[in-house]
Parts: sequence; structure tokens; C-alpha cells
Amino acid sequence: MTTDIFSTIDPTRFRLPALRHLAWMCGTAQLTDSSLAFDLRGQLPCGTIERLLRWEAMPGTAPAAVTEPAHPRLGYYFERLYECLLTDILGWEVLVRNLPVRSQQRTLGELDFVVRNPVTGAIEHHEIAIKFYLGHTVGSTPVLWYGPNAVDRLDLKTARMLDHQSQRSLLPESVAALYELGIERPLRSRVFMPGYLFYPTGNACATAVPPPKHVPSDHPRGSWMYLDALGNTDVSCWVHLRKPHWLGPWIQDGEPDPAQAQAALEQVAVTQTPRLFARMSWDAAAGLWKEAERCFVVPARWPG
Repeated sequence: MTTDIFSTIDPTRFRLPALRHLAWMCGTAQLTDSSLAFDLRGQLPCGTIERLLRWEAMPGTAPAAVTEPAHPRLGYYFERLYECLLTDILGWEVLVRNLPVRSQQRTLGELDFVVRNPVTGAIEHHEIAIKFYLGHTVGSTPVLWYGPNAVDRLDLKTARMLDHQSQRSLLPESVAALYELGIERPLRSRVFMPGYLFYPTGNACATAVPPPKHVPSDHPRGSWMYLDALGNTDVSCWVHLRKPHWLGPWIQDGEPDPAQAQAALEQVAVTQTPRLFARMSWDAAAGLWKEAERCFVVPARWPG
């Protein structure tokens, strides 16, 4: 029996960052509406929330992924939480992770996860990614959704995930690599790609930017603006978010430090690198500061 209550739960009820991030992963929409998308909502076992709450109350009973320090590399941290989600929440068996696929001396890529579905007994191949994209357009040009590093783009990444990465387990080289490990060819491929889309504000927004096609309407959202558009914007309640805490909402006990936010904003111009901020609001009932919205601030020449 499954439940979809994670679609309405507030992840900020969890103080441990990893539990907050796991709750967010369980309840968030994907950045693609493809039939390959592995949407966890409606598939979680009854008692999942109670299990997470028990892990928070008694960390000694929690998996290592919950209690270990968060790895600064967001992709690695995300993979570790996904494995925890599969094995410790869904009860799936991870047969192999990050399996290299090679042809002679050339590496063709990796299979992120090969797993066994305990409900069907079938072996599945899962490709995963956590992504953040900012909608950008000039004049009447089509909207393109760029990553903070503008080399990355939503349409290109989605096509690669659906048409290439998720199909990699069909390659003869993949079948052979799995056979050497005693694993049968996967019968199904899935894609897990949650994230945030950021919509332009200020002088970055000459016209309204519509949501991209093929992305569920309930996807997590934020905003973005150019550094020189900040003007007199009140940043006294802003907090600079560092990886891996881009994943899911931010909370903190202490009051935001305006000096730290201002220093991070100055670094946008110095390093010419976009930075992510959370505008915090005080929740008296919870007795802590919670993220109310998030915003990327980008240098003048972004994305070019």
C-alpha cells in the first residue's frame, strides 16, 4: 500500500539536513513529464513519514547517509540520498551503482543505478540528476533554460537523459558488463530528475516567461535577476546557499546576517559566477527561520 502525503508535507519539519532533503525528493515534481520519469509521489510505503521522524528522533537508528556530514559535491550527495531512498525507504535492492560501460579501450559512459524492483521482481536501470535552470530570452527569441553554468541547458539535458543515458543499458557493451556481474539485462529504464526552475525578475524580465513545455506545472520555482538590478532591494533576510544545500528548502535557528549576504553578492561581480540566495522569514510557531523563496543573482554578462 502506498501514499501520496509527501506531495503536501512541509520538509522544513525535519531539522537534519539529509532528512529534509529526502523528504523534498520524495514529494517534489520532476523536470520532465516523460513516461520514463520516476515520480515517487503515490509510491511511498505507508509509514514513510513516521520512519523519517523516528530517524530524526533517534539518529542512531538512521542509515549512514542521513547522519554522515553532507558531501560538498552536490551530485555525489544526491546519489547517496537516492540510494538511501531506494534501499531504506522503498526496500529496493541496488545491484550495482555507477557501472562503467566500455568498448575496447573507450568508455561509453556509466549506468547510474541497476536495481531490483521488489514488487515486480524486475531489474531496472535508473539514471538520476538534480538540476537548476534559469529561463532567459532576449526580445522575441525563444526562451532557453540555462544552468548557472550556461553550458548546461534544460532541453539538451532532458534529451540526453531520455534519448541517450536512459537507453544505455540496451547497448551490447552494457549487457556484457552486467553479465560479468551475474546481472540480467534490465527490463525497464527510469529517469529521476528533480530540481528548480528560476524565472526572471527586474531588468532580466522584459516579458513574462512561460513555463517550459514537458515540465509538470507544479515544479519547484524560484526567481533570478542581474546583480545591477538589485538596486535598493532589501537583502537583510537573505542567506547565501552553498552546495549541497541547494537541494530542498533551507532552515536555520539564528537570524540572517546581512553582512554575509552582502559579501556573497559582491563576489558575484568578482568571480563572475551566479550565486543562489534564500529569502528567509521567521516562523514563530516553529521557532526558526525558514526559506520563503530563492533567487539566483547573476553577473551582467550571464549567460554569454
